[in-house]
Amino acid sequence: MKGKEKKTASRAGNPLLDGFLAHLSNERRLSPHTALNYGRDVAALLDLAGDTPLNELQIHHLRRFTAQLHARGLDGRSLARVLSAWRGFFRYLARDHGYAHNPCDGLRAPKAKKALPQALSPDEAQRLMELPGDNVLAVRDKAIFELFYSSGLRLAELVNLDLADVREDDATVRVVGKGGKTRIVPVGRFALQALAAWRAQRGRLVKGAGNFALFVNKNGKRIGPAAIQYRMKHWARKLGLSSNLHPHQLRHSFASHVLQSSGDLRAVQEMLGHASISTTQVYTHLDFQYLAKVYDQAHPRAKRKTG
Repeated sequence: MKGKEKKTASRAGNPLLDGFLAHLSNERRLSPHTALNYGRDVAALLDLAGDTPLNELQIHHLRRFTAQLHARGLDGRSLARVLSAWRGFFRYLARDHGYAHNPCDGLRAPKAKKALPQALSPDEAQRLMELPGDNVLAVRDKAIFELFYSSGLRLAELVNLDLADVREDDATVRVVGKGGKTRIVPVGRFALQALAAWRAQRGRLVKGAGNFALFVNKNGKRIGPAAIQYRMKHWARKLGLSSNLHPHQLRHSFASHVLQSSGDLRAVQEMLGHASISTTQVYTHLDFQYLAKVYDQAHPRAKRKTG
């Protein structure tokens, strides 16, 4: 019998697996799709266990099984799903078949690799900053994008800025971040120029006194997060950038590009308003990716030979 056929036969008609699937469908009322996934994960357990009875499996067996699955290409997230199915299976066996222990207890899947934040390249960021047009909305959008990229603000922080929060005399912006914590962040020359151009146009949208919002919508009210996201996607499409561009990418780009230039992780942490430097350290990975790319393109020993 071929290996694949043997594996199929080893789990076909297994009464414990059949009972578990019935339990998922009839008692837990899981969808057929979810039950099928649970069944597939438990079938993998039966294949890995081979001739070892399920009631004799110990945690070291399960560790070896997860290592085998990891070697086959399953990532931490997939292994966490598999272990969840195995735990449920052994709970079912303890309840309905008198199994004394759950060998999955205390077993954790490897940590899933964290997705790195997406940052624009310096060239892409510059293209976005040079958006065309001199109408009032284009001038406002340019000021918004410049301030995002200049100072690494969160979307909510930028939306809540008032006119008085930007100080041109010392080139800073006062930001109220998470937990109501206030920080002072530098504002670059280009952002200050864009903000000055916007202030000169802002009165065309704002009617009456008492409106202190730095950025307003076409109706003269404080602009909302959704409007900024929409305008950014609009300009990204128009300029040939990613149609999935979002405001947080400018924050990521700010952090990545400042770190590439300065290498000062503590300063970037303060400007971003991170409570822990471990949160900021993700940008060192972005920096390494950039450096590795430069190395591959420039180093004589990294270049691939042709012919």
